[in-house]
Amino acid sequence: MEVTTRLTWIQEKLLEQLLGKASLTLLYKSSVHQFITLDITKRCSNQGSTMTVIHLKQNIVGVFMLEQFPLLRSEKSSTCVWFSFRQGSSTGMSALVLNTQVEVSVTQLKFFSPGGFSLIVDPRNYELHLSAEVIKELQLDLKGVSPYLECEIFRVDGIKRDPEFIKKMVTVKQYRKKLLSALRAYRPHEDLVPEVRILLVGPVGSGKSSFFNSVKSAFQGHLTRQAIVGSDEDSVTKQYRVYTVKDGEGGKMLPFLLCDSMGLDERKGAGLCIDDIPHILNGYVPDRYQFNPCKPKEVRLSTYCTSPPLKDRIHCVAYVLNINSVNMLSDQMVAKLKKIHRDAVHCGVREVALLTNVNNCDEVLDDNFLNMTESMTSRSQVKNVQDMLNIPIANILMVSNYALERSLDPLKDVLIFAALNQMLRTANDSLEDLFLKETASANDSLKRRSRLRK
Repeated sequence: MEVTTRLTWIQEKLLEQLLGKASLTLLYKSSVHQFITLDITKRCSNQGSTMTVIHLKQNIVGVFMLEQFPLLRSEKSSTCVWFSFRQGSSTGMSALVLNTQVEVSVTQLKFFSPGGFSLIVDPRNYELHLSAEVIKELQLDLKGVSPYLECEIFRVDGIKRDPEFIKKMVTVKQYRKKLLSALRAYRPHEDLVPEVRILLVGPVGSGKSSFFNSVKSAFQGHLTRQAIVGSDEDSVTKQYRVYTVKDGEGGKMLPFLLCDSMGLDERKGAGLCIDDIPHILNGYVPDRYQFNPCKPKEVRLSTYCTSPPLKDRIHCVAYVLNINSVNMLSDQMVAKLKKIHRDAVHCGVREVALLTNVNNCDEVLDDNFLNMTESMTSRSQVKNVQDMLNIPIANILMVSNYALERSLDPLKDVLIFAALNQMLRTANDSLEDLFLKETASANDSLKRRSRLRK
């Protein structure tokens, strides 16, 4: 009979992603194989990298070893990833990289690391022994000794045998978690509006709708395709769409809206009518408005007398540009982008640029995950966008949208979350200025009325 893992498909994919799209092959299962030193070393040694996974009632705890599984006591330290996550959860993994000594005794499998870190598996009694340091760092609600349901050991294939790469993949996971927490905690400036509105605008096929799908996927924890995307010469998006984003954990709506516009086209009578932009920025264009490339939306004179409330206006403009073609934009397209820039400045709306189709996420992200514009392969594109639209370097962002993938990639998620985080900061800057402008305008009106009464 085939021996199968206790891991669910989602849990297995989560562990594979932790190490950069690895694959797992089950070697040992405590409920099937006896825990005899000779047997476990025979099954698990000389197999390359391995991962020990312990299933508890509420948690999964484990250790990945980059080096070979030891025959007995490990004389030298091995690069190991210690990790934990809750049963039934596809997010929220805690992990740390430690130089670890591994020992297989007659009755126990032991992992020791400097600083008081220890994890001991006792299969005879089905007990997991954890030091206080491990419980704290892996954010576990467990006692020092806890009963477990199963212990499994896997061979890990398809990873780079490079300690620095392993450290970076774990750091990516932690940084993703940090960014996700920041986005969940975000609130519009002074709670002036219930949600901020981010307008996505750019050439046909640049990735506006794909960016929304990617944001939604990253929050949901699985791939989704709500917005229709395509590669036609003409824009697939014909309507103005205002998209909400739901947090996959808890299901609440997040306090921002992504507004998807028709693609810009350099040809006359095609793509988004450039004269529609001021109407969109000022909040006169409703959700599902059908664009007319040859004619802008008509706004009645009476409508202009009563400006839309602050909550209906755009608070951040995001120029979505394909990084592979941004240096080859036609004069007509550049002119349209500059016209939108002037309209945004006139309306007091801050801007960012989003460069899509980044091929190598690992190259874009530096060791601290703070600098996304200094890659040698992107400097000319960044400089071009800065000169063209007068956008600060900090507001020129890079992403690799989800397109043909079948599973999420933590590197892509980090870029998506980092870009969105900067957009929300930029929107807050707009809100602060727009509110001050409205307050000043209201005060001037009151003063004029007061003078007329006198």
